[in-house]
Amino acid sequence: MSAATIMGLAAAGLVGIGLFGLIVHPTNLMRLVSFNVAGAGIFLLFGVAARRGAAAGVAADPVPQALVITGIVVAFAASALAVALILAHAEANADARHREGENE
Repeated sequence: MSAATIMGLAAAGLVGIGLFGLIVHPTNLMRLVSFNVAGAGIFLLFGVAARRGAAAGVAADPVPQALVITGIVVAFAASALAVALILAHAEANADARHREGENE
């Protein structure tokens, strides 16, 4: 079994674990973490595909690596925005519960 095959299986496992977490976890924060795990698997799978192309004797193509690096940066920014939205949502729900408690 080659290293690329093992990495491909690991990537598929990460995507599967991430999708399972997206379905099972009820909280938004755990869903975000699961989504990031699935995204890491996709990045790994894309990196393995690029590596297999380079190992086959094809001239090294820097585009897949550049796309993976760009994807990681965009995923980090999107995760930061999602955490900010989750925190704002939790704060708004806490304020609404506090107001309901005062009215009763």
